[in-house]
Amino acid sequence: MSWPIKWKCPFCNQMQLASDYNYIQVTHFLDFNRAHSAQGPLDLKLVAIRCLDNECNNLSLSVYLFEVDPSKSEPARFKGLVRRWQLQPESSAKQIPEYVPAAIRSDYTEACLIKDLSPKASATLARRCLQGMIRDFCGIARATLAEEIRELSKALAIGKAPQGVSLDSVQAIDHVRTIGNIGAHMEKDIDVIVPVDADEAGILIELTEKLIEEWYIERRKRADRFDKIAHIVAEKKVARSASQQTASGDAD
Repeated sequence: MSWPIKWKCPFCNQMQLASDYNYIQVTHFLDFNRAHSAQGPLDLKLVAIRCLDNECNNLSLSVYLFEVDPSKSEPARFKGLVRRWQLQPESSAKQIPEYVPAAIRSDYTEACLIKDLSPKASATLARRCLQGMIRDFCGIARATLAEEIRELSKALAIGKAPQGVSLDSVQAIDHVRTIGNIGAHMEKDIDVIVPVDADEAGILIELTEKLIEEWYIERRKRADRFDKIAHIVAEKKVARSASQQTASGDAD
């Protein structure tokens, strides 16, 4: 491995460079007295990374099971990933601000937690997040998620979509709608279990994260910026009024 590597802490979301200073990797060949299990030759890899941010300093811990060719060295040794376990944090879920509705935060966190264990249930929860955001943020509620997406597209086209809803975000939603089983189940009840794999569930989760960022978080940032300006203006008015009163008193 070439040092350093770019890494984002899953706890604080800070991008940083990981090196042998805060990165530990241990690989063990599962050699049972020169015999193999029914799954064949396997390597078990443990990866531990400590966040370099002093206020965070959390440990990220993952375990990987690889199918390998014992006659070769890395990287040619690894034939394929059999399974991955995220031990700490338990999932890849990002920290979602409390001003995002609790139901959306709860469904998102659970979707991330069970993505590898049950992609079908994870995708169903992510779809429910998506519908919840369209209904809450955009004020659009229809019988199916597909109908709500179409209504959002129409609202954007005529300039009636909420501030923060961009053409890119609506196009991203529409692209996901066209993906195999995900797209087919957009037309059905939101609680219908979607038969997808972990990668497809991951796409829905990434879209959910993107929309939370572009819609809710950016809206709060805009509001905070404008509140800050209003506060500065109010302070200036108070200071100017006090200055004028002082000048008037001196004149008397």
